[in-house]
Amino acid sequence: MGIIVICSFKPKPGCEAEARRLMAGHVRLLRRHGLVTERAVVQGTGAGGEWVEIFEWASEEKSRSAPAIAEVGSFWKAMAEAMDFVPLASLPEAQQPFAHFQPV
Repeated sequence: MGIIVICSFKPKPGCEAEARRLMAGHVRLLRRHGLVTERAVVQGTGAGGEWVEIFEWASEEKSRSAPAIAEVGSFWKAMAEAMDFVPLASLPEAQQPFAHFQPV
């Protein structure tokens, strides 16, 4: 059974273009390795410049095994250089019962 994940990121100053490029290829890479389902991906931005990405892992096990895949690990390292991974709860939008984000 799949699991839905909500990832939240904040591009580092001066890295917005690189962060956007990486976000565009993130789920595509995970799909290539059979880690996520074909469920549509949703991406959005918050008022403070944070980004959210919602997708479905193929399983809990697949989500936990992803870092062991060299290409995925390298990609996530590049993401960490261009953006901070922030807790969803830290986003102002997440303080509301119905969090609103601008679609990407």
